[in-house]
Amino acid sequence: MSKPLSRRQFLRLSATAGAAGLFAACAAPPAPAVDPTATPAPAPAAPTTAPTAAPTAAAAATTPATTASVYKEAPMLARLVEAGSLPPVDQRLPKNPLVVEVLDQIGVYGGEWTMGMEEDDNVTLLKSILYDGLVRWNLDWTAVEPNLAESWKVENGGAKYTFKLREGVKWSDGTPFTSADILFWAEKIRLNDELHGDFPGWMQVIVDGEDVDPVVTAPDPTTVIFEWPVPNGLFLQRLAIPNGLELTHYQAEYAKRFLPEFNPNLDAEVAAAGLSSWVELWEAKVAFDLSGITARNQNPELPTLTAWVLKNRLGESQVLNAERNPYYWKVDAEGQQLPYIDSVRYSIVSDREVLVLSALNGEIGLQDRRVGDFSSKPVLADGREKGGYDFYETISSNMNTDVISLNLTHKDPVKREIFNNRLFRQALSVAINRQEIIDLVYVSQGQPWQAAPVPTSVFADEEMGTQFTQYDPAQAEAWLDEAGYTRGADGRRVGPDGNPIEFVILADRDRDPMPQVIANWEAIGITAIFSSVERTLFRERVNANDHDATAWSGNGGSGFDTVLLPSFYMPFDQESHFGIAWRIWANDPEDEGAEEPPAPVQEQIALYKQLRTTADEAEQAELMRQILAIAKEQFYVFGIALPAPGFGIVKNSYGNVPRTMFDAYNWPNPAAAKAEQFFIREA
Repeated sequence: MSKPLSRRQFLRLSATAGAAGLFAACAAPPAPAVDPTATPAPAPAAPTTAPTAAPTAAAAATTPATTASVYKEAPMLARLVEAGSLPPVDQRLPKNPLVVEVLDQIGVYGGEWTMGMEEDDNVTLLKSILYDGLVRWNLDWTAVEPNLAESWKVENGGAKYTFKLREGVKWSDGTPFTSADILFWAEKIRLNDELHGDFPGWMQVIVDGEDVDPVVTAPDPTTVIFEWPVPNGLFLQRLAIPNGLELTHYQAEYAKRFLPEFNPNLDAEVAAAGLSSWVELWEAKVAFDLSGITARNQNPELPTLTAWVLKNRLGESQVLNAERNPYYWKVDAEGQQLPYIDSVRYSIVSDREVLVLSALNGEIGLQDRRVGDFSSKPVLADGREKGGYDFYETISSNMNTDVISLNLTHKDPVKREIFNNRLFRQALSVAINRQEIIDLVYVSQGQPWQAAPVPTSVFADEEMGTQFTQYDPAQAEAWLDEAGYTRGADGRRVGPDGNPIEFVILADRDRDPMPQVIANWEAIGITAIFSSVERTLFRERVNANDHDATAWSGNGGSGFDTVLLPSFYMPFDQESHFGIAWRIWANDPEDEGAEEPPAPVQEQIALYKQLRTTADEAEQAELMRQILAIAKEQFYVFGIALPAPGFGIVKNSYGNVPRTMFDAYNWPNPAAAKAEQFFIREA
């Protein structure tokens, strides 16, 4: 293992100690603080000799340079240069490569990064090799860093963002990457009515109740500008999460082949592919998607800007392979082109048990997704010496293992009345024996906790996190009596309609604490039934507001997720299961599924709209705290426990791998730990 951050150091860096100033440190300043027009602080200096001018896209492989190269490259690429099938490394790198500060030591070239991946799990790709956008998160998830954009400037309070791209960056096929690619995406893809017709919601602002798209311009090949009539305060942070990868997904020259406007023979190609429309061909060959079967994992020809390039299709064999991108635009402090590792190999497996066996056999090089389950940790711990691996720790971005949401906008007026009675929710919460669940289900890992930011968060509120977590069935009985839900002849609590109170807890998978929760509630006269359904059906029922209650992992706990994903603090998105009709109202009060929320909820919605329209970190922090204070008072949902630290597998031969990483979708691990600087030591 390398010499990375200890957990103590990691948590100290992740936490903050102050209000506005701390959030400013944690909230990805939209531009460098001293001079917003300047390039952010550089990494270790690159070689001082300027590289040779980059060739055009049409340039064929050139004769190897006769003078010493400014940069160094992997032996597998040097052989291609020597054979005349690849330009010299100086010509492949941009004018100002991104210099990556390695975690521990300058690495060595070679080796294959091995992982396991379930057949339906494309997220593993995202979290390992696809995280390279205009900007990215830093290692501590405390700020946004330059990436393909080497600098940026924010004007008009966040209503205008100007990005300066790295001059000379090339796609994996050698074609130059310029602002024209982003402009093509904006004008020909997002505004194409048959593909989208507008921009993603996170890129829009609200003006007079209407969603307004940005105006995107590109005054020169290395400049791209986004402008709105009002500030888009969270634009940089949104760019740094996986959704922001859409802007750098499309190479204009390649994408033109699949648009009718540029390809007069497209109908014939659609017919030859056995498809019914050009849109279907587009989705199969080009379209941006982050999950499932996508163009990125089905079309190896699709150009990329990432460190490794997929070489075959997901699903065509039991192995998915990726190889180093010869045009990757990052180097280390000694001028060695990254990545260090030659290739990535994903073994396609049928279930997670196979992943555990693979780890025990030493066949997994570095992975935590779907390997680091608590139930598997004892056997994996015993197998470390034989398998030649060790553990690294993962800190979940979730604030709770299981959040239970009663549907406060239920279509049934009786259940709505019961669920909206705060005494009822408090009673259910204190009736749960959380410590027993933690001991039995989570192997004594974690602590009782509500749906509240984690203790290391800048928004931490211990009172919010611990309220109504003390196991107290007598208090639960008293609150139910006070609410008027007395016991009937059969011992069950009776609702206002005279019938026993009974509801279904819906989930998309088994939730281990639920049997104990249901038993705890049965003891106070409340009947709950757990129902696990397939995720698509789960989404359909919840989005249609046809559910009683849900059990779901609690996001929004740490890093920037508290601001970006406040799903359980207010009606925010499709995971705000407690107030779906209120969420619909927030988006469109005229929608037939909308329901006007009570005053506290409307105040939260207004506060978040205000937060979205300011790029001032201190103001954002204050607005978020007001939102959380309302959530604390209203007590919409209740949780079980703080997630205990997770773990991943890393072979002892791997270097520059942190001992602690976030486990998050919006900080996609381990890619966000700068996977391009991981290396495999020589045997």
